[in-house]
This record gives sequence, structure tokens and C-alpha cells, in this order.
Amino acid sequence: MSDAFWSQVRSQMLLDPAVANLNTGSFGPLPRVVFERVTALRQRLAEEPMDFLVRQAPPLLWAARERLASFLGGSPFRLVFTANVTAAVNTIVAALRRAAPGEILLTDHEYGAMHWCWERAAARQGLTLRTFPLPTMPRSKEQMLDAVCASLTQRTRLLFFSHVLSPTGMVLPAKEICAEARRRGVLTVIDGAHAPAMVPLQVDDIGCDFYGGNCHKWLLAPTGSGFLHIGAGNEDRLQPLQVSWGWHYDRTRADERDDFGGTPRLRAFEFEGTRDPCPWLAVPAAIDFQAALGWERIKERNAELAGYTRQRLDGLAGLSLATPVEPGLHGFMTAFRLPAGADPILLRKELWERYRVEVPIVERPDGLLLRVSTHFYNREEEIDRLAEALPGLLP
Repeated sequence: MSDAFWSQVRSQMLLDPAVANLNTGSFGPLPRVVFERVTALRQRLAEEPMDFLVRQAPPLLWAARERLASFLGGSPFRLVFTANVTAAVNTIVAALRRAAPGEILLTDHEYGAMHWCWERAAARQGLTLRTFPLPTMPRSKEQMLDAVCASLTQRTRLLFFSHVLSPTGMVLPAKEICAEARRRGVLTVIDGAHAPAMVPLQVDDIGCDFYGGNCHKWLLAPTGSGFLHIGAGNEDRLQPLQVSWGWHYDRTRADERDDFGGTPRLRAFEFEGTRDPCPWLAVPAAIDFQAALGWERIKERNAELAGYTRQRLDGLAGLSLATPVEPGLHGFMTAFRLPAGADPILLRKELWERYRVEVPIVERPDGLLLRVSTHFYNREEEIDRLAEALPGLLP
């Protein structure tokens, strides 16, 4: 598509014109129509809370659940809305019990907060928490699968991994990994924080036991919209983090439609007392916005931007590519290893204060990474601004 087309699309986003926002991997800005939708919902909530929460919200909640489940390739009857993937994983961690002695297995690229979740779970259950190294620049998904299979043992009770790695943006072969784990009797929990709207998703086809994700990143839904999808047959393994009015229900009708926008089982997870459900209700608007642009068109544009990022930054001022270039192994985040001696605090400060570039510096045990997120609304000029700033900020 032409530059004029993408400029027109960019005008439909809420963006600070002074900022080069290369950080959708943390938070996605909102399309104007999504902002207007969630704002209209919140206005109605503010005007007449009882009418909104009791009468208007339930059918909207079911419609949002069906729309998101269809988009994810899952079932609305097993889709729990959450605030974010952290809430989803904490729900799993708090309820699952695995036989000790044994181990919980994680890759060495998991998000720090998620590592801490499983660290606490292992300590409480008398299990060992073990991490294993993934190949950093694999040439094929088979290399990653081999690393996983070599790490699974008879002691492994649960495998937790990210569909898209937060530090580097590398995409893991989730379906194949889950199949190998299932063959060994190992439960699988996937952190899908970055996957929705970045990689094609069919969560039921992946075959994991539990899948948590965010809608506020690449899907561009409001902050506060996340989900937990429960794999078929795992419904009775979990309990809600909190007990509220959804707790007591007829267990023989747990998965039948109710009057609250879900099922009795789902309401037990989602009803936390009074809360703002508007981010959940606005998720269909976010899906519709990108669907109208065309998913393939977005994919092509983002591939162009990722390629331009590699071209401009790989080898510049000592940077080296840290995300595989092979098809299927990367999405819309591209990471670069920073040269030794780079100061992450100074770099973040200067990139923001002097250049108004929003981009994360990821601190890893083996060094620093610069992670560049490019979505369809970004422009090559923003990547150029980052490229022009780095030589004067790096040793």
C-alpha cells in the first residue's frame, strides 16, 4: 500500500506527534474509534451505574466474549476476561497443584514477573523451579523444539513458556512444544502477552492446557483487557483468585449461559465486586478496527517496517541483531544486542528527554538489548530518528 494510505491510517490513531513510539510491545496506543467506544461506555457507567452494570453490560459482555473467542480460535465458554496476562497467570499459579517431588520448567527468556509467580508456586508446593536455555538465533523451529525436548524429564510436572519472547520477539512453535509436553504427561501454560494480533492464533488447535494473553498491546484494545483461555478438560483444575457473589452456583449447570454475560463458572472468575468492565466491552471495537484495515495488509506493512529496522540498526554503532530473520520465528518486535559498556539508565533517559523516542532497553544476564516494536502506524522516519540518536549515546 502507498505511504498516503498508511499516513491516513496513522491519523486514525491517538498518538503524540512529538514522540516516536516504538514500544507497542509494552502498551499499544488506541485507535480513535476504540477510545471513543470505551469512553462512551464509561460515560454511561458514570451516569447510571446500576442500569449499566445490571442491564446493559451483560449482553455486551457476552458479545465481546464471543468476538474475542472467535478471533483467538477458542471457545467463549472457556474464555475468562482478566485485567492482563499477569492476572491470568496468577489465577493459574494459585490454583494448580502438582505432585512433589518434581519441577516446574521455564525457558531462560521468560518475563521477570512471571518467573517470580512460578518461583513462589514452586516454594509453596515443594517443587523445584528450573530454567533451560533456548537457542538465541535459531535457523529453524526444530532447533527450538529440540532444546525443549532435551530439557523435559520425568521430574517435569509443568512447562511454562512464552508464545512470543518478550526480550527478543522470537516466536516459539507453541503447537509442537505442547504436543511433546502432552506426550510426556506434562501440563503446559503459555504466556501469550504479545501474540494476539501479532501471530495467527488458534488457541484450541495449539493444544495447551492454559493460555493467557493481553489485548492492550498489538490488538490495540484499552488497558485492562486481558484473558485466560482454559483448554478443554481443564475447567475444574482452577478456582478464582477471589471469592465474591459468583462463588456459589449450581455445579451441574456450570457451563450454561447465564444472565450476567457468561456462564456461572466464568462469573466466578470475573466477578471481583465492583469493577469497570468497559475495557473488556471495547475489545470488539479494537478487533473490528484492524479487521477493516485487513490482517494481511497489516502483516505486510509490519514486515516492511521490521525489515527496515534491521537494515537501519544492524551493525550500527556496535549493535547486532538478536532476533531471528527466518519466517515464522519473528513477528513485529526486533531486538539488538547493545555493545559492552552501554549505560541502560543513561540511554533510556537521553533517548526520551533529548530525542523523544519511546523504546525499551532490556537488561538480560548476558547483556543489554534494544527492543524495537513496529506496528502499522509507525513511520520509517521514526526508525531513522532512533538510528541517528544511537551513535552519540553508545560507547
